[in-house]
Amino acid sequence: MKKLMYVISLLLVSILLTGCNEKETPEDRMKAYVSTWNESKFPEMYSSYLNEETKKMFDSEEFVDRQDKLAEDLGFKNLKVTYTKPKEDTEWNVEKPAVFPIQISMDTIAGPITFEKEMTWHYEKLNDKETWYAEWDPSFILPKLTAKDKIQISTMPAKRGKIFDRKGNPLAMNGTGYQAGIVPGKFTDETKKNELAKLLNTTVEFIDGQLNQSWVQPDYFVPIAPVPKNNQALLEQLLTIPGVTYQETEMREYPYGESAAHLVGYIGKMTAELLEKHKDEGYKETDLIGRQGLERILEDRLRGKDGVGIYIKGPETGATLQKVVETEAVNGEDISLTIDAELQKKTFEAMKGEPGASAAVDPMTGETLVLVSSPSFNPSEFMVGISGERYKKLSEDPLKPLFNRFAAAYAPGSSIKPITAAIGIEKGTLDPKKGLSITGKTWQKDSSWGSYKVSRLHPEAPNPLDLNNALVFSDNIYFAQQALAIGREDFTKSLKNYGFGEDIPFMLNFSPSQISNDGSIGSEGQLADTSFGQGQMLANILHLAVMYEPFLTNGIMYKPTLLLDDKTQQVWKEELLSKSTADELKQDLRNVVVDGYAQAANIPNIPLSGKTGTAELKKSKAESGQENGFFISYNSANPTFILAMMIEDVSDNQGSGYVAEIAAKVYQASASQ
Repeated sequence: MKKLMYVISLLLVSILLTGCNEKETPEDRMKAYVSTWNESKFPEMYSSYLNEETKKMFDSEEFVDRQDKLAEDLGFKNLKVTYTKPKEDTEWNVEKPAVFPIQISMDTIAGPITFEKEMTWHYEKLNDKETWYAEWDPSFILPKLTAKDKIQISTMPAKRGKIFDRKGNPLAMNGTGYQAGIVPGKFTDETKKNELAKLLNTTVEFIDGQLNQSWVQPDYFVPIAPVPKNNQALLEQLLTIPGVTYQETEMREYPYGESAAHLVGYIGKMTAELLEKHKDEGYKETDLIGRQGLERILEDRLRGKDGVGIYIKGPETGATLQKVVETEAVNGEDISLTIDAELQKKTFEAMKGEPGASAAVDPMTGETLVLVSSPSFNPSEFMVGISGERYKKLSEDPLKPLFNRFAAAYAPGSSIKPITAAIGIEKGTLDPKKGLSITGKTWQKDSSWGSYKVSRLHPEAPNPLDLNNALVFSDNIYFAQQALAIGREDFTKSLKNYGFGEDIPFMLNFSPSQISNDGSIGSEGQLADTSFGQGQMLANILHLAVMYEPFLTNGIMYKPTLLLDDKTQQVWKEELLSKSTADELKQDLRNVVVDGYAQAANIPNIPLSGKTGTAELKKSKAESGQENGFFISYNSANPTFILAMMIEDVSDNQGSGYVAEIAAKVYQASASQ
């Protein structure tokens, strides 16, 4: 009886074990395979799931390595593989294949790919394991791909957006230049490589690398380096070397050259540092990128997006490419500025390379019409790659052509006096018609000032000295006394109302204007100095132009704009002065040109108004230093723009009257357009 019970127990255990080891279904295998596929575990897919026939046709290297390489080259991301589940009552027959519809989707460098296929499974015994195994071919990687096909990737470059001025004149455009290169069969003098490398700002090693490419033939043109269209001197030098020539090619052009270089900037070669900085933005080592000025600031808008195509090329000669996926290029955005390029050019030319800065604004809209820094540089030189020797020459030039002066801040000197006057009138401490009796060349309030005294250049100014004559003779003592009457606290607060001590609301990064290093006025002596733009006061040239707007707008300062599609008349400061104050100062500023020391700007048919200023930059208490000259002006009959101009070191050149003379030439040139 015990023996019978033992046999029955063994039989029950056998039945249970048989139930636990139920064979895998095709769906079980399909589900596991899809999970492995979604994780891109190609070695496991090959070893555990492919049938014998597939493995005979494709070895592990063809299956694993090709998929790994294509995934990397084509930028496969977000791979998603699914299958259509069979009906619940489906019965599987090991004698017949099992077929599953599958869906494959992924993102690539050329856009998303989605396709459907059928995967067939066979019941086989492989490596001592009897189960279901899948058929596979390369069309599961990309639709219609075969083992003998090649994948071709093509890039359709996007065109960089252009930069225009307000009238549609191009400041930066996609034009043409030249590609200098070598025809190897005619380049017979190897010793000329050093000369060529120096001319093109490259190395002999790079030239050798270009010449040793597999496609090079004796009569082929081998490109070495770009050359701007306007560098005819370099082109002529290149042609003196046998075997060196050039071909026309697409290239960025800057039609206004030096006159707009600091504003527009330039594009240049991608560096390792820039590539790292923009590593997630799709740049390549061969790309050009905005390096300075608006080309850099507006890079995201100007750049555009290259188009990319993925194609299958069959093994037969002349086979037609089969498109897998393709994304069209999106050209960069064209951007228009408020700048008047011709006025910009005329201003730059009038300055004749003198170190300085100019800015012009439309007083009724706030639009920026001119931003000039002088002297300047040729942006095309930097675009193609400036030589170390040439860069050293520019960077060591005492006139500092690479320094952007319109972004800096300078002591404004007497050009700030109309602002001091406006503050005093509005505070009720300055009566424009009331004259002050001032004698002598120097003055101090009392002995508490110690050795400090206010000096003036024109002690011959007639007494009593009213506001008009104080501006005409640019009398420092008059304005120092008016500032004392206003008081340190009120004068500081009022200057802040004009934008001192805050960032200029502008798209470019400018040094803000300051009352002093710490924003306060610590003594009566400093108050006196500040009243006529000395002490620690600094002002940006664009801000100076904007500060004269209230005289023409009855108290409003507009935010300066630079993009033509920006909203105009954006109020920055308002209620700075009344119409009566504006009228008074407009008349006085006209008299400064007619009767004062800006008479070089008193030109026929253009009734200019304005104020000169000279700011002395002392090297030490014992010696005098450089004097910078200013002239802020407008056409009183037709004030379409306010022009602020600063020229450095005018002490040996008629002082600020020299600046007025240069500014007058700008008005004359613009009137003749």
